[in-house]
Amino acid sequence: MLRVDGDRLVDDAGSPVVLRGYGLGGWLNMENFISGFPGTESQQRRALRAVLGPQAYEAFFDTFLHDFFTDADAAYLASLGLNALRVPFSYRHFEDDDRPFEIRPEGFVHLDRVVDSCARHGIHTVLDLHALPGRQNQHWHSDNPTHYAEFWNHRHFADRVVHLWEVLAEHYRGNPWVAGYNPVNEPADHTGEKIGPFYARLEAAIRAVDPDHVLFLDGNTYSTDFSAFTDPFPNTVYTAHDYAVAGIATEGDYPGTVRGRYVDAAELERTFLERTRYMRETGTPIWVGEFGPIWTGDPERDARRRRLLADQLAIYAEHGASWSLWTYKDIGLQGLVHARADSPYVRRIADVLAIKQRLGVDAWGGSDAGVRDVLGPLEELFDAEFPDFDPYPWGRRRWLTGLVQHIVLAEPLVGRFARCFDGVDAAGARELAASFALEACTRREELAELLAAHAR
Repeated sequence: MLRVDGDRLVDDAGSPVVLRGYGLGGWLNMENFISGFPGTESQQRRALRAVLGPQAYEAFFDTFLHDFFTDADAAYLASLGLNALRVPFSYRHFEDDDRPFEIRPEGFVHLDRVVDSCARHGIHTVLDLHALPGRQNQHWHSDNPTHYAEFWNHRHFADRVVHLWEVLAEHYRGNPWVAGYNPVNEPADHTGEKIGPFYARLEAAIRAVDPDHVLFLDGNTYSTDFSAFTDPFPNTVYTAHDYAVAGIATEGDYPGTVRGRYVDAAELERTFLERTRYMRETGTPIWVGEFGPIWTGDPERDARRRRLLADQLAIYAEHGASWSLWTYKDIGLQGLVHARADSPYVRRIADVLAIKQRLGVDAWGGSDAGVRDVLGPLEELFDAEFPDFDPYPWGRRRWLTGLVQHIVLAEPLVGRFARCFDGVDAAGARELAASFALEACTRREELAELLAAHAR
């Protein structure tokens, strides 16, 4: 069982352990850029069920949830020297909104399978509740169809999350290959007043059931702000997310000027040190829960982004930080492994992918170049009429982008995505979902070599 010892994670013998691995995004918590749908997971699932019918719908998701990560995937990660997998999941696998507090035992089937598979290959898992009832942040990855995080406004949602973690802690208590619990991904409490008391309540509830597992607690405002925290809890790691703007912006390059700021290795380290200041001041371990560039398909740009990633990994090694790269598998934007462009699944949704790219409906990897004629006048209007409007968390321009591209334009595209599956029967649905099996995917070999060099 891993535990916190000062500013390190250690094993039972007291030997230091640095966790180096991936996040399993897009699996038990689906995201639009990872598997190609527009909008949110719940919107996609409702639309697919209406088009496919219950039998083909179940066939697709049964195959998808199995094939997305199998023993072969765990073996591949272990072959690179990686020893950790952060496993995001949605509360919807364990509880229905119309039957709160009633835990669905089938929620453990796939989660247990991956935990056990990783254990067989010497990989620790960090269990990450990525989507909470009521939505803990303002964006799609908490399955949020709006731009409001209602989780922080209703005690009912907090009660359900505490109950769910009590059940999870009871289930995984004593499992040494579970490194610990990451109970809230990227919280965004706009007041900054509720996250501290909620974490205190959650920590006490989990510890009453399972006193041994490490807690991995994300900072506020998408795990970048730790100002709401005072003294750290015992046996707890506070986690920062450290996306580098030069690795995710559509403009600029690395090293170079991006969004008016020059970014090189020194700037990467400055940002990292700022984001991890709380951990260093409190003498607690550092874990970078998410980071990683977006791959462009341009060999020269991607080579420079690998250089950026190598610089980040070197910084983390210098400061003894554990890390979890985002994300392991997708349809080609960010994964170490991705479904092939000529796979049955990607070919079937190719027209919608083109529309998504043109309109920039995905926040991650999207561009507003195709809708500047819409956004430009709106930005000018807001600059003139509401110059002091500065909405949480990222200001009015990104607020407008979120509303117009990622909600207003994304929502009507959900139905068009689902219609790509017209006429697909259960056998066809299984074949489409099997496009995500490791043996059917492409591996980024240069990225794998880079990670292997930094994992040992």
